[in-house]
Amino acid sequence: MIQRIQTVYLLLATLVSAGLIFVFSLWVDEAGVDFFAIDAFGTDNVLLKTMSVLFFVSAAWTFLAILKFKNRKLQFVLGRLSILINFILLGILVYFTQNLSGEITVSEKGIGLLIPIFTIVLVALANKAIKKDEELVKSVDRLR
Repeated sequence: MIQRIQTVYLLLATLVSAGLIFVFSLWVDEAGVDFFAIDAFGTDNVLLKTMSVLFFVSAAWTFLAILKFKNRKLQFVLGRLSILINFILLGILVYFTQNLSGEITVSEKGIGLLIPIFTIVLVALANKAIKKDEELVKSVDRLR
């Protein structure tokens, strides 16, 4: 399980999606306070709460894909679902960063906005390795 490169990619994607949201801020509001993904649970905005839940759902899907190492087809599908979740998450983040005030008071976008992009890249690399393994197994089966 751990000796396969896709497991390493999926583990990194899980750590990025679930761990870095506590380290890097998504943006700085007009009061100068850093806004983290976990801070969204304290707001009244449903879309912000959905964003925070999607971070954890993405991490759960990628971790579940690690555990399904014996079923490569299911692992590949879970990776695709994780990519889809991260694209939705990226859309929500872009929507909120475009609506941040930037004319009168300066608002800064944080490095946390890149977390879904890093997760998408890592899961795409894992899916590529899973597909490569599946093709290798099929080629060996043809030789028997």
